[in-house]
Amino acid sequence: MQKYITSKALNAMEKQIRVHLINSLGGFKSVSLVGTADENGNSNLAIFSSFFHVGANPPLVGLIFRPSPPERDTLRNMIETGFYTINHINETIYEQAHQTSARYEKGISEFEITGLTTEYKNDFFAPFVAESKVQLGIEFKEKLEISINNTTLIIGEIVQIYVPENCMYDDGFIDLEKANTITCSGLDSYHKTIQLDRLSYAKPDKPLTSLLQN
Repeated sequence: MQKYITSKALNAMEKQIRVHLINSLGGFKSVSLVGTADENGNSNLAIFSSFFHVGANPPLVGLIFRPSPPERDTLRNMIETGFYTINHINETIYEQAHQTSARYEKGISEFEITGLTTEYKNDFFAPFVAESKVQLGIEFKEKLEISINNTTLIIGEIVQIYVPENCMYDDGFIDLEKANTITCSGLDSYHKTIQLDRLSYAKPDKPLTSLLQN
């Protein structure tokens, strides 16, 4: 039996129940740590479950920011410096990653609070998370205001990629399970994954084949 929820019932729900419900409906999501630094080099780290693919050529990714105030250190650092990092979360650091969602006062580094390690490499301005196995260096490209709910979409270009050598196939596919990348649902539920299959490119005149058997 399915539960039927109307928009009227949704609007009448207690706020936190409605928030958990709507955030869960999108299914499993990417969850990552975004690393930034301000113009003085002070580091900042925040967890995001709104990271998504925008395009492959150029390689663009998007992040959604909730309305401000409160002021978002991550957003300010991105725009002021033009650089940030995306770091996949694995099962050894998900609790520390979740803790970065707490609202610490300005000037406090979530790296230091959680015990995660800043990693600077190849002259990239923003810090990577050393404990992350898949790391992306991103250059800020565009800020778009979404008026319907006062959120902000940030689009960036991937300019650096770090992945374990044994996780990248010859065709470019990244084995996220081998990299120990986890996923999330809602705002606070973290999951490991099990691959069902990897299918061939769909064409009208050809049957699908499993790439795992090749």
